[in-house]
Amino acid sequence: MEHSKFTFKTALQLAAPHTWSAAILPVLLATSCAIGTGHAAFPPLVAVLLAISVLMQSSVNALNDYFDFVKGVDSADDNLEVDDAALLHSGIRPKAALWFALGLLAAAFALGAYVVWAAGWVPLAIAIVGAAVVLAYSGGKAPLSYLPVGELASGLVMGVLVTLASYYALARSLGWEVVAWSAPLFLQIGLVMLTNNACDIEKDAEAGRRTLPVLLGRPATVRLYRALVVADLAGIAAVVLLWFAPGAVMLPFLLLLAIPFLKNAWKCPFVQASRVQAMALATNLNACLGCMYCVCVLAAAAIGQ
Repeated sequence: MEHSKFTFKTALQLAAPHTWSAAILPVLLATSCAIGTGHAAFPPLVAVLLAISVLMQSSVNALNDYFDFVKGVDSADDNLEVDDAALLHSGIRPKAALWFALGLLAAAFALGAYVVWAAGWVPLAIAIVGAAVVLAYSGGKAPLSYLPVGELASGLVMGVLVTLASYYALARSLGWEVVAWSAPLFLQIGLVMLTNNACDIEKDAEAGRRTLPVLLGRPATVRLYRALVVADLAGIAAVVLLWFAPGAVMLPFLLLLAIPFLKNAWKCPFVQASRVQAMALATNLNACLGCMYCVCVLAAAAIGQ
């Protein structure tokens, strides 16, 4: 079988830029919290942290694409965007996608050398834990993506660990309060994964995956989704009121901006036929809530000056 050439367009499809909000928001939140607690945000360091996070997210996307393709999970009937199944649509050699994913992960660790030089070994130790979860999510005989822990794993790595590592790199300190600050992002990123798995219940069950939505069923998954959205909003409000109280003046604007996304989320059927729309809704809601959360924290810093 003749394979297509690996092009820049193919690389971009494998990296799936439409998912990068999950990589960018944790670094933005860590930067906002560092500023909100009186620390300086050194722009070159923030830029490197953003690059590392995006590279890791892109690596996850490419790895998922590779393993789903070689295991025959994806098909042309699954209502997948090209960026969600680049191997299925591009015709490139599967191993090229695997090496691309590993190269992205290696590039992230290469950039991490600068972070280690600037902030010490703590961010690297956190990154190693995150990378181990990334590899375990898609690879191995019992990948995490086949178990009811995908939402937990994605929320932990991108929502919590990236925030912790980035905050430490900027503030040179780490406490349990930073974990609390990252909790809303943990929920937001987990919700994106929950949306993906809810739409793929039938396909995942056929492939032998025991994801959380497969175990719960669609009606219970939809109820869980709605409850977690409410918990996320409550979590943002709680963090702002407890640690960044002056920024609470922005909370009403957060709710107003989120209302259209919340209405659509309540109407979403979370089925395979509406997968593309559901994923767009989840990422847009994630971006809206995450950005406004950062605005609340930065507003607290500005008002407190």
